[in-house]
Amino acid sequence: MNYIRKFKRNSKALSPVVASIILIAVTVAVSVVVAAWMGGMTIGLMGNAEQVSVSNPVFTASAVTIQVRNTGGASVTLSSATIDGATATLTAVPTASPITIAKGTTGTINIALASGTFAAGAQYQLGLVTAKGTSIVYTATYNP
Repeated sequence: MNYIRKFKRNSKALSPVVASIILIAVTVAVSVVVAAWMGGMTIGLMGNAEQVSVSNPVFTASAVTIQVRNTGGASVTLSSATIDGATATLTAVPTASPITIAKGTTGTINIALASGTFAAGAQYQLGLVTAKGTSIVYTATYNP
């Protein structure tokens, strides 16, 4: 009989422990669900991000031809170009308008100075802006 009273008196201590374990389990389950949901949203948003790389600059006296590779998940449309911050003329090779580069492909782009010529040995900052407003900057040196 004494054991039954002792068990009943100590059984109250079991309830807070079980409640704490249940609260921790529910918190972990909710955090896993929220993390999976946010991961799905992030992948959906980043899948259409514009990712462009520039390479192989070939200079002439007043223009530079570059290779533009689209490594993103969607087509990229180039809207404008700059050379050292000054507006430049942007054309595709062969000429096409608008200049659109499909995902996973490479396009050849010609950027011409509005006026003047390049100086030998000088570094130039080539800038491209996409239709969505993404800015791509590439630095190249003119070595004739």
